[in-house]
Amino acid sequence: MEDWVTIKTLKAKNPAMSLREISRLVKISPHTVKSALENKEAPSYQRKSSTAGKLEPFKEVVFEMLNVKKFKGSRILEELRSKGYTGGKTALYELLSSIRIEAKKHCTPYETAPGVQGQFDWSPYTVLIGGELTKVIAFSYINAFSRFQVFDASLSENQGAVFEAMENSFTESQGVPERVQTDNAKVFVTNASRSNFCWNERYLQFCGHYGFEPSRSLPGHPWSKGKVEKPFEYLENHFIAGSSFESFEDFICKLKSFQQQVNARLHATIKTTPTDLIQKDREAFSALPSTRYVGVKEEIRKVTQDCLLSFNGSRYSVPWMFAGKYVWLRVSTMIFLRDLFPSQRLSCYAHTFNEKRGDNH
Repeated sequence: MEDWVTIKTLKAKNPAMSLREISRLVKISPHTVKSALENKEAPSYQRKSSTAGKLEPFKEVVFEMLNVKKFKGSRILEELRSKGYTGGKTALYELLSSIRIEAKKHCTPYETAPGVQGQFDWSPYTVLIGGELTKVIAFSYINAFSRFQVFDASLSENQGAVFEAMENSFTESQGVPERVQTDNAKVFVTNASRSNFCWNERYLQFCGHYGFEPSRSLPGHPWSKGKVEKPFEYLENHFIAGSSFESFEDFICKLKSFQQQVNARLHATIKTTPTDLIQKDREAFSALPSTRYVGVKEEIRKVTQDCLLSFNGSRYSVPWMFAGKYVWLRVSTMIFLRDLFPSQRLSCYAHTFNEKRGDNH
């Protein structure tokens, strides 16, 4: 599956590159390259089950030998053999890697070239909106070279909301970097362990659509992001704390104004403003695809001829132009109605609903 992402990315960045050239770079057959380019979705597969079960009775003693007695791996294997362990050394070394307690290291942030890396994360907040405490998810996307930051927000943190925030970030940045660094949330990673690591299949499809390489911070290694360990600190102290908003739309509007202020500040590390430096990132970015990614879990509904739509057990009236049409419902920020089969570009109508059954405004 990761080969599929690599092939898609190479072709997106180099449209003239032949199958044979891609085959040589990825080290797979031209036939496999051709199949990958023809497939719009990443191939699915199942990993083989681990054979590390034989180590289960010895985990506590292995932990003690490694982290307390400071035994080397070869010594630990000898000790286990004497205690009746019959498994292989590969499984043992995978276990050692996962349970080793390392001394804290002083890490120096590293610099990346223009257009190479973006860093994406999110954090939940309780905010006073319309006089009521409301859970809001704040998203942060930082272009690593220029430090140009894009903020977005949602009322949901499901995969659809995350993908939508990433898409908006690429659009506002005016391009796509070579790779995007994330954490190990389930929307990105199915299994975060080193021994049985697996990317989320839908996320890999998203990566293939936009042509960037997925990259993650290892569990317990937040410094692997390199330079942006606290992307929300300034937001919390200068925007969230002590603030109230008339509506969620008011929150979004003021968040975008705050984003402009952040990017216009003189940055201590780059010695200029992110707004000034983002142009170098943009010159190195890959172009945005012609269409947005539509593989997220939108609800699809058909509007009746009398302009009614069913959602979560309730019926709502919608604008007349959607009568008889299939529409997407995207509920991350509000309910978006998008014509599923427009003649040219996607028409979009923002329509918000109250939680009361059948009530809309």
